[in-house]
Amino acid sequence: MNCRARRRRFRVANELADYARLAAYLRELEPGAVVGFEATGNYHRPLAHFLQQQGWELRLIPTVALARTREAMHNSWDKNDPKDAQVILHMLKTGLTQTWHDPLRNGTNDAQELSKTHHQITLARTRVWHSLRNHYFQL
Repeated sequence: MNCRARRRRFRVANELADYARLAAYLRELEPGAVVGFEATGNYHRPLAHFLQQQGWELRLIPTVALARTREAMHNSWDKNDPKDAQVILHMLKTGLTQTWHDPLRNGTNDAQELSKTHHQITLARTRVWHSLRNHYFQL
């Protein structure tokens, strides 16, 4: 069957019912299917955690790698979801992905949260230092 004939729109809201609907759809596909996704802030984490609990093999597509591959394949920096889906599929086929490691399953969630907290504290400290240096020291 032609790939275009099989293509259809599938929207998934960030809720358990839609995650279950996606998992049921994935079970209908060939056995051994691999799920690839681009990290989007923290929005991908609950879905990735759910799919990994369901037993799916997950692959992370780094955002910069996706952008550079998209530019090379389409000779354009223009970004849209259908184009990104084609590029992600290409990257999955060629193995240009990373294995997804869920912080909750691997026990690194605490270290990750500490790292994010440290980052925010560092940003705040830098903002205070710059405001002191640029505004108050001259006075």
